[in-house]
Amino acid sequence: MLILYLMLAMASLGAAYKTRAAAHSQLRLQINAWWLIFPLVSLGLLFYPAGPALLALLICVLALRELTRYCRSSRGLFLFRCTATLALAAVLSWQQPKLALLLLPWMTLAQFAYFLWRRQTDQLLLLLFFSTCCGLSFIVQLMHLPLTEETRIAWLFYLFALTALNDIGQFIAGKTLGKHTIAARISPNKTWQGLCGGMLVSMLASVMLGSYLHLAGLPQLLFLALLMSLGGFAGDMLFSAAKRFLGIKDFSSLIPGHGGILDRVDSLVVTAPLLYFAMYFSHQG
Repeated sequence: MLILYLMLAMASLGAAYKTRAAAHSQLRLQINAWWLIFPLVSLGLLFYPAGPALLALLICVLALRELTRYCRSSRGLFLFRCTATLALAAVLSWQQPKLALLLLPWMTLAQFAYFLWRRQTDQLLLLLFFSTCCGLSFIVQLMHLPLTEETRIAWLFYLFALTALNDIGQFIAGKTLGKHTIAARISPNKTWQGLCGGMLVSMLASVMLGSYLHLAGLPQLLFLALLMSLGGFAGDMLFSAAKRFLGIKDFSSLIPGHGGILDRVDSLVVTAPLLYFAMYFSHQG
């Protein structure tokens, strides 16, 4: 954690020097926002096991607040459906993890199929919330793996750190080197150079963190880095496609330079389940 805070401080100084003529540049706003995000994640890990679960719950509540703004039908009915889903996900993930592992993904897939059939804004909003609840429930699922408490905390730290560093790597590489877009109609800022930059940062961070925390061997750490980097990119693209459907740039302005909470955790919604299943099958093997 201290190393990450030191890296963040160096990034802040570098951004301040490079953009000293633009005090409110997007890069500086994004880096400054991490000074709020990092302490929240740190507190979540510090108060394990309740901390990570409460952090996931907080994110879901903020996500619901953002999505409700775009509801076109009855907001009361929308809030009831989402609140019931959140309560179900929270209780099952904490008390009945196996049932949650079975039920929540199928609920999300069913809602995805219903959205493809109806193509309505409110159905997309429900799909986004179901996906967020399902994806973040795997933060709690990680705490149910048959590992020691210290190892679970280490893997949670690995998840948050690698997801964040991958996003930062993609952003910086895309801004400085990006020339060839991947899907311009969905997200014109996403480039092949940014994707490769995020993968390289993820591989380096995975090897350093995983080796220091004694999580896995080099081949597995490299595999996890590639898997989570591609997963984080996929999550970003999926939520970007949803924003294009809604006709918005960001879900809100909650986090300066980042947009809303959903603009920040879109990668985590995918990387959390990917890490869980990779660890689960590795443990089974």
